[in-house]
Amino acid sequence: MFDQLSDHLQRMMKFLRGEGQVTEKNMAEALRMMRLAFLEADVNYKVVKEFEARVKAKALGEEVLRSLTPAQQVLKIVRDELTEILGGAAKPLSFASAPPSVFMLVGLQGCGKTTTCGKLARWVKGSGRNALLVSIDLKRPAAQDQLKTIGRSLEVPCYDLKAAAMADPRAALQEVVRAARDRGLDPLIVDTAGRLHVDDELMAELRLVKDILRPVETIYVGDAMTGQDAVRSAQAFEERIGLTSIILTKLDGDARGGAALSIVTVTGKPIKFAGVGEKLAELEVFHPERMASRILGMGDILSLIEKAEEATDLREAEEVARKIRREAFTLDDFRKQLVQLRKMGSLSQVVGHLPAVGPLKQMGKLQLDDRKVVHFEAIINSMTPAERADPRLLNGSRRQRIARGSGRPVHEVNQLVKQFQEMQRMMKGGALKKILSKMG
Repeated sequence: MFDQLSDHLQRMMKFLRGEGQVTEKNMAEALRMMRLAFLEADVNYKVVKEFEARVKAKALGEEVLRSLTPAQQVLKIVRDELTEILGGAAKPLSFASAPPSVFMLVGLQGCGKTTTCGKLARWVKGSGRNALLVSIDLKRPAAQDQLKTIGRSLEVPCYDLKAAAMADPRAALQEVVRAARDRGLDPLIVDTAGRLHVDDELMAELRLVKDILRPVETIYVGDAMTGQDAVRSAQAFEERIGLTSIILTKLDGDARGGAALSIVTVTGKPIKFAGVGEKLAELEVFHPERMASRILGMGDILSLIEKAEEATDLREAEEVARKIRREAFTLDDFRKQLVQLRKMGSLSQVVGHLPAVGPLKQMGKLQLDDRKVVHFEAIINSMTPAERADPRLLNGSRRQRIARGSGRPVHEVNQLVKQFQEMQRMMKGGALKKILSKMG
């Protein structure tokens, strides 16, 4: 999402590094480049103006002007200010001292509220809590069915709120809270109705629900692809019903990123999560400082490590490390690593966390095809155990048989074998084994 902005800001830093020292003249040019970068990224113009003023004041300070590395000092200032407009630091969800904690999700129709309810339920389940889902969007029957389907897939209970119950909404909603408390379920995640635009009827309905449920978190779900429309809607929801936090969906899209860089400043509420894909597992805690580093091409290795820890089977990883030391790494082991890689998300997401330096910068610009991983996995699955253990057995006829079995062309089978053999040569070279030996 931030590729265009990232490219522009890196160009600005390259310009400053080439100047040798920071002066008012070249800083004015750098700030002009930065201002255009933010405006092209659809960032709110007031946010851009305030951001530019803070960077200018700090960048032209005596400490920077006298520094031996002024461009690096300016980079740190820009990163710190980016972190600030993105929220400063990651903010945890609030939970009630007396369960159930009520999380009420609000937003316009089509922003992804129902799916986000499921993602949030999965996330709290991973932290040891058992959620209860309920949809009070009774004007859209499909919302109830969609939430029930999501609940079944996650093995998370979903309260069936009948349309007739809303004749007395106070009693019906109080019964939902009692059901969560009696069953020991916490939090209660509430999916609400949406409209195509903000209107008085929607706001009156949401205010009534909020007054009855008294949620500890009133979460605005905004579609990052809609840019400043999401910011304006969030501001309207904050002014008319009050918010505590924000979840931005579709942060993996190709929009310009203006919503993420404006919404915290405009609403005064933190982004707590980001949706980075359609799958229920693709919800990430939002870390402003890590996002700022990614925008500036500095990467986000911490988030990548966390993804790997979540996706990787530790015992399998240790076994692979032992096989590498013994030079016994097989195609079967390679297939297991492909499966682990797919669990971490798309290849583009994984590469997006890497610093944009050297060869990694070019890798980040590639159109990485996630289907290739699936194809390689299918090819290996079409081999016999003996062939996986010893690729030297793969003569022409065997490769044709594997191609037919996997539904892939022979040249892809050849490509897989070649890449695997190159990996084996690298392992035998000793560098990787030295690294593993140092890790124990």
